[in-house]
Amino acid sequence: MTDAMTAFLEGTIRTATPLAFAALGETVVERSGIINIGLEGSVIAGALAGLIAAGHGGVWNGFAGAALGGMLVSAIFALFAVGFRSDQIITGTAVSMLALGGTGTFYRLLYGASGAALTTPTLSPTAIPFLSTIPVVGTALFAQPSVTYAVYVLIPVLWWWMYHTHAGLALRAVGENPNATIVAGISPRRVQLIAVLIGGLLGGISGGTLVLAQAGTFAEGMSAGRGFIAIAIVVLGRWRPWGVAGAALIFGAASALQYFFQALGSHLPYQLFLAFPYVLTLVALATARGRTNAPAALGQRTLQTF
Repeated sequence: MTDAMTAFLEGTIRTATPLAFAALGETVVERSGIINIGLEGSVIAGALAGLIAAGHGGVWNGFAGAALGGMLVSAIFALFAVGFRSDQIITGTAVSMLALGGTGTFYRLLYGASGAALTTPTLSPTAIPFLSTIPVVGTALFAQPSVTYAVYVLIPVLWWWMYHTHAGLALRAVGENPNATIVAGISPRRVQLIAVLIGGLLGGISGGTLVLAQAGTFAEGMSAGRGFIAIAIVVLGRWRPWGVAGAALIFGAASALQYFFQALGSHLPYQLFLAFPYVLTLVALATARGRTNAPAALGQRTLQTF
């Protein structure tokens, strides 16, 4: 039973890591009043860009490439949604479809039909002395790839920045009343542009984590809806970094249930557990309405002021 619980916790942290990156980035975006449905596109673009960059300079070069790939997709979204004030939902959906189709095409062009067997070096788990020896939770929390520890640091840093700096205050003000911030000398569109790029950067790292710290290869559509799940995580976490981190763990646990029951020798169909996170996404979005405090200007189109 202890081994099964340890495997479950390890799977929870492993699955929650890319979700947390994407969701924390989306938290910044939505705090500025923009909802980026194109986050799925940033995740899959980061996965492919990470694979390509790692093949030319190692794992950390791969993560840099993943971040740039995610930002490129988010820049396309920002051009239309922020620059031209187009509908954010329609634009984000189009960007996601473009990225999903484009990454598959580029992957086949670069690596051919046999590219499915392509592998790349991945980050090995790095155990933190003493902490990793704590019974049950030690290996789950403190024997992970270093990119997971980056999430541990990112959560409090993002919280501090959002609530204890002038830039964080400007971000939240734009998300509540962008037109009023113009009077204070703040350009809402500039703030939103930067927020979208930050969200794309973290979304790209999310995709890079899938390839460079977990799977060790790329597959078409391997983002598997994680960008959309991350948006649900933001809602469940009430647009606050600590809440979002906790919600990412919940969804990570939902995905890791298959490892727990496999360790117990269960013969339940694995498809049941694969579907559970998506069912949880629908439930979270359906039940969160009316009891959360979304940014007041979320999804609205702001004045054309830079």
